Amino acid sequence: MRHPIITAILALAVLVTAGCGFNLRGTTSVPEGLQTLILDSSDPYGPFTRAVRSQLRQSGVTIADDAARQDIPSLRLSGESTGKDTVSIFQNGTTAEYQMVMEAHAQVMIPGQGIYPISAKVFRSFFDNPLTALAKDAEQDMIRQEMREQLAQQLVRKLIVVQATEKPMSDAELKEASEPKTGGQITR
Repeated sequence: MRHPIITAILALAVLVTAGCGFNLRGTTSVPEGLQTLILDSSDPYGPFTRAVRSQLRQSGVTIADDAARQDIPSLRLSGESTGKDTVSIFQNGTTAEYQMVMEAHAQVMIPGQGIYPISAKVFRSFFDNPLTALAKDAEQDMIRQEMREQLAQQLVRKLIVVQATEKPMSDAELKEASEPKTGGQITR
């Protein structure tokens, strides 16, 4: 009597998670029209481009090498910007905690349909201990790498929205959307 109850509960759990659109982490489904993409970047071997390429491959997207083909959609990465804002200070006036901000802009160009801008932003806090200078540099590098991976995940997830969008942006709207919005200190 006990096994049929466990089987029924397990079957119910499978049906509920399958019906709600639940996906395992790292298995973002990209629309059929974007299953083959050209990845275009000003820094093709940079850490952000590598993170995006990795996320696309994990999502089952084929990255085409032939940029001359006009019939394949392309994902053009505009790069990433990083900034730091002071969140808290010590009693002596030095910075105790930063909020690190990393933002990325990209454009999806679909032949015959238009250009669709997408962007992503990630925030992290960082405690600045002046006594451990070498350790905090290594920690900042690790945090930046994690932020790049999260940005790449967000951009790949937003490819679903591109396919659902009906109207592409005009040239004036595209220019306004691609201009970086500054807040705090921005470095490249």
